[in-house]
Amino acid sequence: MKNIISLSQLQPGQAAIVKKVVAPEGIEGRLHDIGLIEGTRVKCLGKGPAGDPSAFEIRGAVMAIRKEDTSLIEIEPTGSEEKIIGLAGNPNVGKSTVFNGLTGMKQHTGNWPGKTVTNARGHFSSENHDYILVDLPGTYSLNAHSAEEEIARDYISSDEADAVVVVCDATCLERNLNLTLQIMEKCPKVILCLNLMDEAKKRGIKIDIRTLSERLGVPVVPMVARNTDMLIKLIKKMDEVIEGPPQERKISEVEKDSAKYVNIAEEICKETVLYKKKKYDHTDRMLDRFFTGKHSGYAVMLMFLAIIMWITIAGANYPSELLANGLFYIQERLSDLFYDLGSPIWLHDMIVMGIYRVIAWVISVMLPPMAIFFPLFTILEDFGYLPRVAYNLDHTFKCCGACGKQALTTCMGFGCNAVGVMGCRIIDSPRERMLAMLTNTFVPCNGKFAALIAIITMFLAGAYGTRAASVKAAVILAIVLIFGVFMTLAVTKLLSKTLLKGLPSSFVLEMPPYRCPQIEKVIVRSIFDRTIFVLGRAVLAAAPAGLVVWILANVEVQDISLLTYIVDFLEPVGGFIGLDGAILTAFILGLPANEIVVPLILMIYTSQGSLVENGGLEQMHALFIENGWTSVTAICTIIFFIMHWPCATTLITIKKETGSLKWTALAAVIPAACGFITCALVANFSKFLMLI
Repeated sequence: MKNIISLSQLQPGQAAIVKKVVAPEGIEGRLHDIGLIEGTRVKCLGKGPAGDPSAFEIRGAVMAIRKEDTSLIEIEPTGSEEKIIGLAGNPNVGKSTVFNGLTGMKQHTGNWPGKTVTNARGHFSSENHDYILVDLPGTYSLNAHSAEEEIARDYISSDEADAVVVVCDATCLERNLNLTLQIMEKCPKVILCLNLMDEAKKRGIKIDIRTLSERLGVPVVPMVARNTDMLIKLIKKMDEVIEGPPQERKISEVEKDSAKYVNIAEEICKETVLYKKKKYDHTDRMLDRFFTGKHSGYAVMLMFLAIIMWITIAGANYPSELLANGLFYIQERLSDLFYDLGSPIWLHDMIVMGIYRVIAWVISVMLPPMAIFFPLFTILEDFGYLPRVAYNLDHTFKCCGACGKQALTTCMGFGCNAVGVMGCRIIDSPRERMLAMLTNTFVPCNGKFAALIAIITMFLAGAYGTRAASVKAAVILAIVLIFGVFMTLAVTKLLSKTLLKGLPSSFVLEMPPYRCPQIEKVIVRSIFDRTIFVLGRAVLAAAPAGLVVWILANVEVQDISLLTYIVDFLEPVGGFIGLDGAILTAFILGLPANEIVVPLILMIYTSQGSLVENGGLEQMHALFIENGWTSVTAICTIIFFIMHWPCATTLITIKKETGSLKWTALAAVIPAACGFITCALVANFSKFLMLI
């Protein structure tokens, strides 16, 4: 007997088919107008705070309907919850692109292995089912050798998924089939998604889809992940597999014999794959000779670094000035508003001069360089250059007791150290993974770039605003970044000889094919997914930090502000390492986010406990000079930016990844100790030279 109930009884998350609408003519017509007719599939999304009305998904739209109306509609529950689909595959086959296409989410994609280091979940619906799609980290085999491969193996072995879609690279199917065959032994329902068919066509690779499907005994769906029609075909195939019986396996179980999987994959590809061009990868090999050559590899890396820094610095100056002028104009209008409303002076100073002004400084100083740096970095990432950096630097890291994959996590650290720490999961060896996590903060994250650029431009590059100055600043910044990499290597070597003794593990890293970056998507993704995210985090940290500094600067004990007490207390230590008490206080208060250190220095320097009136570098330079800055102070501040305790987000991430307070504390102490020692040596050596 069918289970017929009223729509009002449908619970959140449940779906049903409308069987009959029993309502007065006026109400019935209104319900028909929104698509509620016999055979319509509806899903309850939730109920209001009072339990009424309820929200339903009806024909792609979300409609709110009262209980008195839904009680007039008879439905038959589908009897099934959301179906779970696992999305598996080798690294760098386009899984995340397929995931984004199906779910509409913005999972990070790029042309290098190891981007996905945890399970991402998204939702989508077909005509017949609601699905949860789980994007698993890329793995070459279910015989896991690293943390992210363990995540994929454990999930596939858990039987949580109703079916698994295995995404394969059509340009190198033989290697991908090894994992496919292993998953087929574990999962009763599998779909092979043959992605990158457009690239296979360009390379003259033809695949017999029908024969491949018959040989494996699973459905094969050719795919270009950016093609909507192909994604729809994949969804329809999911419905067929979910509703159908378990698949019959045509390949016997050989789980413990990895070589057998390889041999079977080779046999299948001989029958199904045709290479029309013998040298289909000629262009890639030619580019590799240039990017990874013995005489050109390192030079090209340095060239890319210098060019990116120069474009970032040269392009950020004018937009930064425009933003500063605009934001401080808004500040004047806010002040006028407070005065017109007759608000107390302390309230105006706290909100406008304390909170708003520090936010204005963060935006005007950080946004332009981030908006330039992130797209450039993303272009190199999508092009496929980052794995070549790891390839070039593997021997260097091996000499330090680590492996070249640490170069990938280091590159991730340039964007965000917390992301770099999470990315360390791609490193197989637990010892080398710990080395990478403890040293990731020696490369400056994007939150430090704006401060480094400003200090270098003001004190070390000469007359700022000229082309020569921007070139000089770019070269100096590149040297600073190289110094950060050198310290990463040096500390890695030291740790591998002391706390984390051991021999370097084997190094295996896929070198993906070069791909032409999609410039429009690169710009959109880097601006919205990276720039806005980092800037938002900085603003959220800057607002309370600005309030704290304003309070400390305006609350007095014996006619002396609390901020003055703190600065004076830290002055001897700051002076010994080439800084001063104000700079050291700003670094301590800047623990929530590195982006706010320079704004905090500015707030501390001003006698009112708020920022200066104009956001230009000239005014900032004049203020720093008034407070005793010299080129030595600038150099020591740059060094301390490179080497001091990680931000709070990174420390929390390290704690989650290591599960240890001891290693988290060491991750803070090690770079801070290196920074204190290096700054003290530079400051006192410069004093010695001045005496001579």
